[in-house]
Amino acid sequence: MAVDQLDTRILRLLLEQPRTSMREYARILGVARGTLQARVDRMERDGVITGVQPSLSPAALGHPVLAFVHIETTQGHLGDVGDELAGVPEIIEAYSTTGGGDLLARVAARDAEHLEDVIQQLNRLPGVVRTRTEVALRERVPHRLLPLVEAIGKAAGHARG
Repeated sequence: MAVDQLDTRILRLLLEQPRTSMREYARILGVARGTLQARVDRMERDGVITGVQPSLSPAALGHPVLAFVHIETTQGHLGDVGDELAGVPEIIEAYSTTGGGDLLARVAARDAEHLEDVIQQLNRLPGVVRTRTEVALRERVPHRLLPLVEAIGKAAGHARG
């Protein structure tokens, strides 16, 4: 779905001020509330906006160790292993990938021993051949979407001009 400059401005506000009301967003943007709501509804329908939930910190929840676990699976078992990963609460997210492994899981743990327990649990899953773990030392670029949204909006403006 293509977003235009107004969509970009809306997305920026949603990212920067997530607790603001639609009425206030409309006032800030200088558009009718109905226009704003129609735009937001369209972006939700098109999958641009995928949710409105708080951002939580695993570290503040007592899980400060962050690791990325590459998981190699036996041929034909990728889907089964992926389904099993959903049952491991310490896995924050997982993706099928190309390269050295079949899956990449982001794992939050209480400490090194807990991380080892989680990795051993993963290694025991049917269809898992081996794992390789990388522990994150320090976050260098936090999860962000605003620079991407702004670049898309800028490109939309240039395409019109």
